[in-house]
Amino acid sequence: MAQREMMADTGGRLNATADQQWLATAWMMFGTIALALAGIFAILLVVARAPGTEVLFPTQDFFRVALVVHVDQSVLIWFLASSGMLWSLAGRVPLQTTRIAFAGAAAGCLLITAAPFLGAGDPLLSNYVPVLDHPLFLAGLGLFGIGVLAQVVLYLARAAGTLNFGDPLRIGTFTAAVATLLAGISLLWTWADLNPAWEGKAYYEYLFWGPGHILQFAYTQIMLVAWIWLARATGRPLPLSDSRLSALLVLGVLPLLSVPLIHGLYAPDSAEIRIGYTHLMQYGNALASVPIGLLLIVSLIRNRGREVPQEQRPAHSALVTSLVLFAVGGLIGGAISGTNTMIPAHYHGSIVGVTLALMGLTYHLLPELGFSRPEGRMACWQARIYGSGQLLHIAGLAISGAMGIQRKTAGAAQELGGLAKAFMGIMGLGGLVAILGGILFVLVVMRACSHRPGYGEKDCDSHQP
Repeated sequence: MAQREMMADTGGRLNATADQQWLATAWMMFGTIALALAGIFAILLVVARAPGTEVLFPTQDFFRVALVVHVDQSVLIWFLASSGMLWSLAGRVPLQTTRIAFAGAAAGCLLITAAPFLGAGDPLLSNYVPVLDHPLFLAGLGLFGIGVLAQVVLYLARAAGTLNFGDPLRIGTFTAAVATLLAGISLLWTWADLNPAWEGKAYYEYLFWGPGHILQFAYTQIMLVAWIWLARATGRPLPLSDSRLSALLVLGVLPLLSVPLIHGLYAPDSAEIRIGYTHLMQYGNALASVPIGLLLIVSLIRNRGREVPQEQRPAHSALVTSLVLFAVGGLIGGAISGTNTMIPAHYHGSIVGVTLALMGLTYHLLPELGFSRPEGRMACWQARIYGSGQLLHIAGLAISGAMGIQRKTAGAAQELGGLAKAFMGIMGLGGLVAILGGILFVLVVMRACSHRPGYGEKDCDSHQP
């Protein structure tokens, strides 16, 4: 297979046309803005939940409204926008049509953010996609979903001819798109079959249960693409042939072949479909992530004495912290019992693992897309600050959950006392540190986009003020 048909060469350097790079840049900027918006709402969340400051928010509604927007921006929109960046790089899609898809998704994101300030309330904390039950918010969510699915369909329509089993980056990106399309099909199937008598949270819980579980496969595949790409770029390639890595990535989505069977056998509001999708994610979503994660650990250990290239240190920090957080999230997941704060501890670990991988990939791709290279102490320390804050946040949630603190509560409703109050304080401190790390990421990206390479920066080893 010719070198030009590879998504990136063996050193992680990008191969893409000018149109592909333009569209990828648009999705990358979109995702970064979504993450910045999520950070603003995260500040409000931490303040609303931390001991002492929770008195500023005597009702649950504010906490829940902020939680809805934060989750949708930091997970659904950020992850799928980053996926759009990879789909743009992996396939030569018609630029004019994909611009329309991108514009729809971006307009939906802005409407979701603005909805709480335009009268949208009634927060419903449904799993995977929480909503504000208001026409403006739901219109924004619909616009975003249609834009992303249009991008997926346009990419898949042309991707088959460019697939190369010797290119795991392209295979992983393709499988993530297939999983996303299946999530869209599952959503339509559920909507068509769901009993219209259901209202409020119950309706959206049933509506998003299946699609939400399927999207976890897409997110995991995108993270694995980022891991493989960053491992190559930092001189730590995984000790497995590209064709076998591609086989692992295909294995990672094979469990989704059961999706039509689950929908065909069970009603969308049945206990069986909830159990079916829970088991699908529990036992199916680790088929690729566990072996590839172990291979990455082997590669990092083997190359621990090898110096990381100066220009790749921010990406390397993000890669390592991503692996750590994703592993911690998985371990906590095995200890969950009941509906307490161990559940958000688990998914914060897993989600932040994906987020850090995408942050690192963004750092690597910025100069490939024509921007300045992220350099300096801010870029080098950003992932460590973000990751360490999230570890504190997760530890506080996990230990509090073990002590019985319920999830999706805030303020007086938490009934904090004694040690539980101390550990929720640790959660709040970690959350604030993580928010700082998220802000630093946005600043690093903005700086790279506005400055010429190396402008005003010191390298990672500099100790000068």
